[in-house]
Amino acid sequence: MTTLPMIAGMSPTTRRALVTACTMSATIMQALDATVANVSLPYMQGSLSASLDQINWVLTSYIVAAAIMTAPVAWMADRFGRKRVFVVCAIGFTVASLLCALAQDITSIVAARLLQGAFGAALVPLSQSVMLDSYPPEQRGSAMAIWGMGVMLGPILGPAIGAFLTDHYSWHWVFLINLPIGAVTVIGLLLFLEESKTQTHLRFDWFGFAALAIGIGALQLILDRGEQVGWFGSTEIIIEAIVSVAGFYYFFAHSLTTDEPFVRFEVFKDRNFLAGCLFMAVVGMGLFGTMALVTPFTQQLLGYPIMTAGLVLGSRGVGTLIAMLMVGRLLKYFEARTMVLVGLVLMAGTLYQMIGFTNYTSTRTIVTVGVFQGAGIGFVFVALSTASFTTLPNHLRTSGTALLTLIRNLGSAGGISLMISNLTGKTSEMHARLVEHITPFNDALRQAGALIDINTDQGRAVLDGIVTQQASVIAYQNDFMLLMILTLATMPFVLFIGTTRTTRPPSAAHVEI
Repeated sequence: MTTLPMIAGMSPTTRRALVTACTMSATIMQALDATVANVSLPYMQGSLSASLDQINWVLTSYIVAAAIMTAPVAWMADRFGRKRVFVVCAIGFTVASLLCALAQDITSIVAARLLQGAFGAALVPLSQSVMLDSYPPEQRGSAMAIWGMGVMLGPILGPAIGAFLTDHYSWHWVFLINLPIGAVTVIGLLLFLEESKTQTHLRFDWFGFAALAIGIGALQLILDRGEQVGWFGSTEIIIEAIVSVAGFYYFFAHSLTTDEPFVRFEVFKDRNFLAGCLFMAVVGMGLFGTMALVTPFTQQLLGYPIMTAGLVLGSRGVGTLIAMLMVGRLLKYFEARTMVLVGLVLMAGTLYQMIGFTNYTSTRTIVTVGVFQGAGIGFVFVALSTASFTTLPNHLRTSGTALLTLIRNLGSAGGISLMISNLTGKTSEMHARLVEHITPFNDALRQAGALIDINTDQGRAVLDGIVTQQASVIAYQNDFMLLMILTLATMPFVLFIGTTRTTRPPSAAHVEI
């Protein structure tokens, strides 16, 4: 690798540290915005005079735009240069954040969020690609640990940060906080990041991109809006499903028959990368699926205020941080697949503990389980981020990071939709089954006496509240069990991950930037 432009009095190690800081700030900025606005939606709804369905598009527009624009990141970096694309996307994301904060109506903020998602899509894969190229092979485990902190801690801490800013200032600050971070990121990238070689001969596969964009966009809409509109009982979801299938069909048919496909399928020939994609989808489902459950569990069943719920959820971030600090060093002595297995065991064990969560579960128990679960996610994520690119050729690295990010995002969206849909359905089912046991001859009901008198309106209301609460508890337990089974089912696939030990001597492996 060629060296960065010389900056007077600055050593290569210092320049690498500054590049790391700049790429990490971009990663954290994008990762935070994936969830930081969630808790602010009710405040936005009132301020912008929007309906519940309209305000949800603040989240949906960002997710769909990011999913679609993740796919062409590799082509843009190869064609125009990684530094140029990185800087343009960082500027665009920052400007879009300002437009979000200045929005005066629902149309303006949805349009701004579309821009924010489109520009933000490239930040995470490009930052990972830069980090991989900036460090020698023997240090990439530590590099992926540093990078992973931003990717994983952003979604975990996002709700707490969003709650604090909204509660103490206004929802506008959820977006305004990006401005100083974005400015520092852009300046740092311009000064310290090296430009990659451009391939001006590349031609953009418009048909392949359009087909893939339609397929991914329609699928993302199904996953994001399915629960709101009743899944396949809704005409909207049926139409989106047809459009998605058609988009993916034409994409694969075109890509497998053209000389220059939009997506470089040769990355999937690499065994480690293919295994990494599988596990990254599981990590996405596990991380975001559990987040989608724990937040309403603590707020609705345990009655925690929003800040307390955010802090409790943040305990998982503590575990993730500790694990990432450890695994970067451990990868020098152990295979990545061993670390993945350790992480999966921790995730499965904590999910087993969560199956026993009730409305009487103590905060201490939830925090303890959260710390160990976060540690499990940290072990899996860093090990996978390292293993996936150990044997992948350098010229395919940017394509690999973009695809891995896309797969993780789709896994996350699928996990959230699956868990929330199952939660809603099981709550109704369990409510109906519990009500079957409410009769004048039920011993427990008779022992309650005057406290729950089914012959009065007040007594029936109290009883319905208790039944609904217990039905919700059972539904949450069922969801946690599903996630545990999914985690256990993926453990045998650890065997597909190849060795991550480098055989190159230190002198040959060392890369200076």
